[in-house]
Amino acid sequence: MSQAQSQTTISPHNQQPLVTRTYPSEVALDDIIHKAAVAQKAWARVPLQERVAIGRKFMDEFKKMSDEIPLELTLQMGRPVSQGAGEINGFLGRADYLLNIAESALADVPLTDTDKPGFKRYIKRTPIGVVLVIAPWNFPYMVSINAVLPAIISGNAVLLKPSPQTPFTAERFASALHSAGVPADVIQVVHLSPELTTRAVQSVEVGFVSFTGSVSGGRAVEQAAVASKGFKGVALELGGKDPAYVRADADLKYTVAELVDGAMFNSGQSCCGIERIYVHESIYEPFVSEFAEIVKGYKLGDPTQAGTNLGPVVSLASAERIRKQVAEAVKAGAKALIPEDLFPIAKVGTTYVAPQVLVDVNHSMDVMMEETFGPIVGIQKVSSDEEALALMNDSPYGLTASIWTNADKNEESKDAFLKLADELETGTVFLNRCDFLDPALAWTGVKDSGRGISLSKFGYDQLTRAKSVHMKIKTD
Repeated sequence: MSQAQSQTTISPHNQQPLVTRTYPSEVALDDIIHKAAVAQKAWARVPLQERVAIGRKFMDEFKKMSDEIPLELTLQMGRPVSQGAGEINGFLGRADYLLNIAESALADVPLTDTDKPGFKRYIKRTPIGVVLVIAPWNFPYMVSINAVLPAIISGNAVLLKPSPQTPFTAERFASALHSAGVPADVIQVVHLSPELTTRAVQSVEVGFVSFTGSVSGGRAVEQAAVASKGFKGVALELGGKDPAYVRADADLKYTVAELVDGAMFNSGQSCCGIERIYVHESIYEPFVSEFAEIVKGYKLGDPTQAGTNLGPVVSLASAERIRKQVAEAVKAGAKALIPEDLFPIAKVGTTYVAPQVLVDVNHSMDVMMEETFGPIVGIQKVSSDEEALALMNDSPYGLTASIWTNADKNEESKDAFLKLADELETGTVFLNRCDFLDPALAWTGVKDSGRGISLSKFGYDQLTRAKSVHMKIKTD
């Protein structure tokens, strides 16, 4: 069977071709990687302060594109155009923070406190070389910035492979970096087939791979890296089945509104979106009632229209998989609270999926155990913190979890939150918020949610190597 020579992006909302990109040949890809390796050597010699200044210019160049990006992004992946500014602001906010901490994160670490007379020792951070960043489609700008910018500021060269669903995003990213002064071969966009992606991962001139996507995709990248010559680092930011626990003393009105948004934003297509909720039995009924009423008010429709706040899911295959998961849950005893006739556009054979709230669910159902990545949430009644904790940890995933309780006014609730935070098997634990990345905090997961760290000062650590310098000072 011959390999594909190109990719075509299909707009989710109308199923029409948007753009086609041609893949390089194997020889051409090898040349791209080699050019990156050569360019990286010179780029690493540019002083850090100058690289940071170029990063600031990059932000200015990106802002010049901000009016064009929301609709362009909508056409590629289907998020309502009215929500496009959020991704731009998040992108710029993360870039600003990563640039602010660059010099301290990459500074030499002196060991003066323990040095003996006649010796000087320190640890420095050095670039890895060529970093391959394999980006997702659901938040393509905000996720890409996490790895691309600190990799370049650290002195690496970057090969940025966007999802076939969002090719324009990487091209705009690279264009802004080039305009700011980053050399052409230091940041290159590569549109690749799965076979060519494997070739890039296994290249001896690629020193590190940062992948964000599905668990199956992460396994494929890991296997390709293990099969390559030598040993290279791999960061895997994978899926989630993120839970929320609503304690008896939670602020009901606030909590419901926040969790509806956490479950429905971007049509539920967020790795850290809320997919399952556990509610204390004392407030379960009013919580469920209020939650369902808010969901019924969503406007599902053409994402290019300003009044839409819920768009299509990314593909027909995704829509079919989501509908199947809901149908199987209902067949197994779950109750669907949202009448589908409220959303007449949501028809089988389209990418428009009606939002749904399921109750009478349990952990025998895939809807509570396997990633949905759609505007669907299951709500389960619990009787105690202990029961909620056991259910939240009963998952192959461990990205984020959120606790909703009156901890700011009640010491007992604060203690309960801190105890749960210690015992939850997740990379991030939230109190009274969800579905959010703070660039000052390490973004990481456990179990099938992957490994590695982006954002915070620790994000720079994985994109550099520690080099120890040990000097004996001769005194005679």
